[in-house]
Amino acid sequence: LLTAINAKYIHSNLAVYSLRAYASARGYKAELAEYTINQRSDDILEKIYRRKPDVLVFSCYIWNIDMVTELAEEFHKLCPEVPIWAGGPEVSFETEEFLKKYPAFSGVMMGEGERTFSLLCEFYEKTKENSGKVGRPPETIDGISFREQDGRITVRPLRELLPMDELPFCYENLEDFRHRIIYYESSRGCPFQCSYCLSSVDKTLRFRSLPLVFGELHFFLDHKVPQVKFVDRTFNCRRDHALAVWNYLKEHDNGETNFHFEVSADLLGEEELELLARM
Repeated sequence: LLTAINAKYIHSNLAVYSLRAYASARGYKAELAEYTINQRSDDILEKIYRRKPDVLVFSCYIWNIDMVTELAEEFHKLCPEVPIWAGGPEVSFETEEFLKKYPAFSGVMMGEGERTFSLLCEFYEKTKENSGKVGRPPETIDGISFREQDGRITVRPLRELLPMDELPFCYENLEDFRHRIIYYESSRGCPFQCSYCLSSVDKTLRFRSLPLVFGELHFFLDHKVPQVKFVDRTFNCRRDHALAVWNYLKEHDNGETNFHFEVSADLLGEEELELLARM
């Protein structure tokens, strides 16, 4: 059960949708549960408990970490046999300290999670099929920190990052997104190294190929979703990529869908400014 606790109801959590899509493409079943920090913890706990997860996974951010750790501790009291995992930017960097502080958690997925999560699914499914006797040992899965049976904490190496084109599109069904914002990424990483920002920790910058991006944007336009927010760190850091996407949206505007980008103004040239002025 991939669990997201968002800041508002209109928000959605791209991370859990992407993890589910990648695992599903490899034959592993994961369910989603989305809540908000404005709900009562007891109500969320009851809803999670009623879902009866085999493994509980939380997506952790600065705005929800207090609620997540509280829920994990309470759920562990109810179901001590259920492994609880955490992932996300709030827990990816000091994993040993996190696991020592919060003993309810079985482990942490560090950094990019799609491949790591699918391997954890494989491990738990094989273990369940074989009555818990065999399975892929967590010791062979990169990108995780986990608690050994004797309480020791093992920190595996970070996983090699995936090419963006290997990530499946995760918005085939838009019924769950009525009156909610859809988040989309055409790149991961950031070319800058600002000392105050977690995006500077990952030194790589990867782009999704434009034919894939165009097809996915066309899906949003065909379904006339109200708003799509790009979560690219600096959308216009590669000029040809930004211009291609903006030109595509200008040529295929449906009059209803708006697109939101985070850009660096100092990187905008005359061609980009002229194009944006016509949109």
